[in-house]
Amino acid sequence: MTVALPSLALALLCLLQAGAQVPVQLDLDTEKFAGVWHVTAIASNCSIFLKIKDGMKSSIAIISFMPEGDLAMKLVWPLMDKCQKFELLFQQSGQAGHYMGAQEKRDLRVMETDYSHYAVLHEAQHSEAEPSTALQLLTREQDVSPQLLQNFMELISTMGLTEDMLAILPKSGE
Repeated sequence: MTVALPSLALALLCLLQAGAQVPVQLDLDTEKFAGVWHVTAIASNCSIFLKIKDGMKSSIAIISFMPEGDLAMKLVWPLMDKCQKFELLFQQSGQAGHYMGAQEKRDLRVMETDYSHYAVLHEAQHSEAEPSTALQLLTREQDVSPQLLQNFMELISTMGLTEDMLAILPKSGE
């Protein structure tokens, strides 16, 4: 079930990478990757995201896989007075770690993960109005190590993004 996304989710999932080769985690183990992740940092050139990034807090992503291999993602974002929930479905592309938005022109790649501490996701939104790119740092715990954050920040520039497009999301406690 996919929900119509308001601007916050659009901003979070608003993304690009026309023609560039984005690496993916080879032989992604979906059983190890599934589960609860904290979205601890995002970098994106999406104009909606850039407008609201400073007010965002860490959220939770619950990732599961369908029997046919599609990726289901439930997101819980703390907003001003409540938590907003979104459900997204990405279809398997035929390459491990690469998924396509079931209804939107959206591309999701698991670039790298160690399964137990972190994962880096790349999302591209292939919209004619505003194509955009986003990188997300997911962690199993809400705390992120300085070294992991530094590695993520170094990766941003290799994807055509800049540090002013980065939001390190504070813990929400919600």
